[in-house]
Amino acid sequence: MIGVWERSTPRQRSWAAAAAIAIVSIAAGYGLGQLGGNGGTGAGDAAATACEDVLYWYDPMVPDQHFDEPGKSPFMDMQLVPKCAGEAAGAGGVAIDPALVQSFGIRTAKAEIGVLEPDVTVTGTLAYNGSAVAIVQPRAGGYVQRTYGRAPQDVVAQGAPIVDLLVPEWGGAQREYLAVLGTGDEALAQAARSRLMLLGMPESLIARVTRTRTPHSTITVTAPISGAITQLSVRPGMTVAAGQTLAEIADFAPIWLEAAVPERLAGTVRVGQPVGATLTAFPGERFAGRIIDILPSASEESRTITVRARLANPGRRLKPGMFAQVSLAPERREALLVPSEAVIRTGARTLVMIAQGKGGYRPAEVRIGREANGRTEVLEGLAPGEDVVTSGQFLLDSEASLSGIDVRPIGGERAERAEEQPVRHTARGTVTRIGEHNVTLRHGPIPALDWPAMTMAFAIEGPAQMRGLKPGDEVAFTFVQEGTGPRIVSIGRSGQ
Repeated sequence: MIGVWERSTPRQRSWAAAAAIAIVSIAAGYGLGQLGGNGGTGAGDAAATACEDVLYWYDPMVPDQHFDEPGKSPFMDMQLVPKCAGEAAGAGGVAIDPALVQSFGIRTAKAEIGVLEPDVTVTGTLAYNGSAVAIVQPRAGGYVQRTYGRAPQDVVAQGAPIVDLLVPEWGGAQREYLAVLGTGDEALAQAARSRLMLLGMPESLIARVTRTRTPHSTITVTAPISGAITQLSVRPGMTVAAGQTLAEIADFAPIWLEAAVPERLAGTVRVGQPVGATLTAFPGERFAGRIIDILPSASEESRTITVRARLANPGRRLKPGMFAQVSLAPERREALLVPSEAVIRTGARTLVMIAQGKGGYRPAEVRIGREANGRTEVLEGLAPGEDVVTSGQFLLDSEASLSGIDVRPIGGERAERAEEQPVRHTARGTVTRIGEHNVTLRHGPIPALDWPAMTMAFAIEGPAQMRGLKPGDEVAFTFVQEGTGPRIVSIGRSGQ
């Protein structure tokens, strides 16, 4: 039974079963009358008692087959059941006496166009700006003379001194350069200048030597950017090599915010989406930013993805490591909305019960999207203005399952027409075997389906469809190709 037995307690199932039986007795009183009668009345009398205007008779086990007259079912050992005009409140639906709707607690609401604004709040942590990190390295090896008292986590400005290095080999090269300058040979002087640059001397130091005509073997290494010293690997008296990392500096203006978003909300975030953050350190203030990246992997422990945003940080008030409450503002868009309580999730698909008027109800398959504030977004399967059942829908779903009522597919009437009117194919063949649920035919080629001549089985609607036929008969038949295979629509002896 769709939706009920999976989601309810034993007590709720008992009530649902009792109520379902009550509905069945209302919608198909004749059937229950047959079960409880003593055989004193015929089928025609019972039908007249059940309803005044009979649309057709049918077998409850094969509800799609309609008959013009009462009698015994050709499929099962039971009498046909009348379909009363009062029960046809909605095509293919469940009919309930409007007077009993309130007794069953059935309520409805309209599907309406609105704006769904989920209130999504997650946790996050401030971090250094990973795109603004500088590595401090010397261009030549030497000895550390001074470190200016720097320590890890010190905040320095761009150009601030980090360390003084004595580079002995520079002294000899600079004296040779000054000697060449004294000769007045411009070509030799240019060659000696190039040699100084190859040794790693900065332009500023070469210019100073040229101007003062004095060698300078000590160089001051400065901070290339402003930020915090996240790593410091130099102390006075050390010997360092060319290219050795002396320090690492990371900026935090702007600062990064890394938020943990539950995996189920991964589809609601995008790069460029605005975010807001509040911090305990600054009560009453809200810091705005935008998502700059969605990291490619999810946490196996917490089942979250990391979303990275950039926040402005004037004065560097925000510090890496601070904890933040992050509010995600999804893209504002209009959508078709229904109360979340109207949605029936069966596991295989998602349904709603639609009120069709005059006590008629029918299940419809829908595709849903986001959910927030007690409302669910319907992407397909429902039209604005349709009434959906918000209370008692599981009871109706149970009755629809018991009655074999088809679910309205996504696509509405067009999809139903496509399902109800499959392409029919006509062919001729010979009966080779007749079974309870299928018939085996040896037929010729069927060009429309690109089928060659072959012997194959076709599904039939029941033994009555093959009445009067036997193996060896030449027949003309019409069939439709369905998802489960070909099915005979009509069949008869050739020439009849």
